[in-house]
Amino acid sequence: MQRTSREQETFLNEWNEICKSNRIQLFSAEEGIEWNFIPPASPHFGGLWEANIKSMKRILLRVAKSAIMNFEELTTLMAQIEAVLNSRPLSPLSSDPNDLNPLTPGHFLTNCAISSFPEPYTASDSLSYHSRWKLIQSLRDKFWNRWSTEYLTHLQTRAKWSVQNPNLMENQLVLLKDPNTKPLDWPMGRILEVFPGSDGLVRVVNVKTSTGILKRAITKVVPLPIPVDPASVEKNI
Repeated sequence: MQRTSREQETFLNEWNEICKSNRIQLFSAEEGIEWNFIPPASPHFGGLWEANIKSMKRILLRVAKSAIMNFEELTTLMAQIEAVLNSRPLSPLSSDPNDLNPLTPGHFLTNCAISSFPEPYTASDSLSYHSRWKLIQSLRDKFWNRWSTEYLTHLQTRAKWSVQNPNLMENQLVLLKDPNTKPLDWPMGRILEVFPGSDGLVRVVNVKTSTGILKRAITKVVPLPIPVDPASVEKNI
């Protein structure tokens, strides 16, 4: 076994002191917070958040490997990346067919969706880095481009030949693929009509968005990662 480093021992000792603090225990009891720890040396117990951290670190190393930042700049960039990760749609927020708002991780943190002020697009390799703020915004935009594209592609992955995936259905809330979206902007739509082929497979749909009705191939439409039973939606129509 590998011996615990001095820094790890210091962190664990300080963390144990924090957990034993009367102030922490009182606050946790009042707020209904219960601490549950995974076993030591068992990161696979936290597979859900470890997968998110892995994807974030991999892309961050690629977009910011040549950037030189001080602590405040790195902290700012990480806060913006955190907002990007916590803005991703998970499932419909309600069963109302007219509601295009998704449930996101941000709802569990702030009780509302995470948003940002609209800013000019700055993800350009020819950007002059005289302005430190422009540098951070450029890195944030590059991260958004790569991470959101990979996230949508992951949701759209279909097993070829071996398993038949379910057809898209009417009233289903979906994401729309658009390469020109700005950070934290997830175009949403609800399927109004499906067009199955002679084999019964749906390849084209009409989607209701906030700006109108669009006809899209299913390659441009992405189901949410946590599906909802369409029957529960139909009851509210």
